[in-house]
Amino acid sequence: MKKEMMIFFGIFLFLAIGMHFQEWLSHPIEHVMALPKAGAYGIGPLHPLVFALIVYIVFVIFRSIYRLIRGRR
Repeated sequence: MKKEMMIFFGIFLFLAIGMHFQEWLSHPIEHVMALPKAGAYGIGPLHPLVFALIVYIVFVIFRSIYRLIRGRR
């Protein structure tokens, strides 16, 4: 469980910094404080968690497929 949380947190940070790199460098506090007013694709302030969850689910699917294929050899 701890390993999975670290993977999710890593994906979350990777996406947050990757998508908003300039904002994190120039004004990170203001960027975080503006989150309640955010509205990416109509999701609202939870959009960072939703996008990280989607990427995590895709990651888990690919990892499961890899384990199934690797296990059959």
